[in-house]
Amino acid sequence: MDMNTILMLAIGLGFGLALAGGIGVILMLKRGNPSAQSADQSGLAELKGQLDAITQTTTSMQNSMMSNLQNHQQTLNETLRQQAETTSLKLGNLNERLAVIDRAQEQLKELSSQTTRLENVLANNQARGAYGEIQLENLITQMLPSSAYSFQHSLPNNKRADCLLQLPNPPGPIVIDAKFPLESWYALGQAEDEQAKAQARKGLEAAFIKHVKDISERYIIRGHTADSALMFVPSESIYAELHNHLTKALDTSFKERVYVVSPTTLMAILNTVRAVLRDVRMRQQAAFIQEQVGRLLKDIGRLNDRVGKLDRHFNLAQQDIDDITKSTRAISRVSEKIEQIETDDTASQSGQSVQDDAIIAPPPRLDNNE
Repeated sequence: MDMNTILMLAIGLGFGLALAGGIGVILMLKRGNPSAQSADQSGLAELKGQLDAITQTTTSMQNSMMSNLQNHQQTLNETLRQQAETTSLKLGNLNERLAVIDRAQEQLKELSSQTTRLENVLANNQARGAYGEIQLENLITQMLPSSAYSFQHSLPNNKRADCLLQLPNPPGPIVIDAKFPLESWYALGQAEDEQAKAQARKGLEAAFIKHVKDISERYIIRGHTADSALMFVPSESIYAELHNHLTKALDTSFKERVYVVSPTTLMAILNTVRAVLRDVRMRQQAAFIQEQVGRLLKDIGRLNDRVGKLDRHFNLAQQDIDDITKSTRAISRVSEKIEQIETDDTASQSGQSVQDDAIIAPPPRLDNNE
């Protein structure tokens, strides 16, 4: 219900109460004056009618107000229910986000712990070398088949390579070294001011150049390995530091044919190596297939010759069978003729025998009665 309705209802109620009070006063004043009572009887009736009308209006307005209040109460309840559902949903989403934040904080704590452990690992020279070798081994075993590489491979010069990629010629087997001078990099990270960083960067450059030359002398063997080698650095930040501040050292590595690779660039190289190995394997299979096809063609040629010979043998055999059939037929005809002759001779011999019997046979003996 709006404010205007409430104000009108209050005014009506006030007016009704005032009118009722006035009527009551008039009745009290005129209760002791009979003439006045009869004179104002009609006025009282009129006032009573007005009072009834005001009462009805007030009752109607009260009912309307109650109905409006109920409607507003229902609307308010529905609004409150919707707001409660919305608030509950938002609280649920907030709890989920807080849970995500909690998990992220736990992961950050774990990452911080791992970073601390990594710093402890890098503080040890042997551990730094093993860290690079383990990371290199994980990358290669995930990207290449086992026949394409070998770890701790012994070379003809009695040097042991961290990893040897078995590539076809050219370029041939290529060595990957994982013994980057991480102690110099660690010293650069521990430097506190610019002067200390500059000094540490010079030490890193000198150690890098020395290691590049060692790789070139140990792992590039003419006739046994490729004419280049790879130096693996186990961190992208080291790779970026070399390209941003140690360009002179990189120029030396290019001249020595020792190329620096990070985990990302090594993965790209290994993808290329895998494609090359697949192409080589397909070529080998194609050569094998060609060889087998050649053998198959030779076998087909021999089979064709043998089929021809067998056909000739069949033809000769058929001719022999035909000759045998002709001979059989000739023999059959001769046999029939012989049988004919024998039959005629038998018949003639039978007739002659009957005649001889008739001549030779004694005359019949006569009985005495005849």
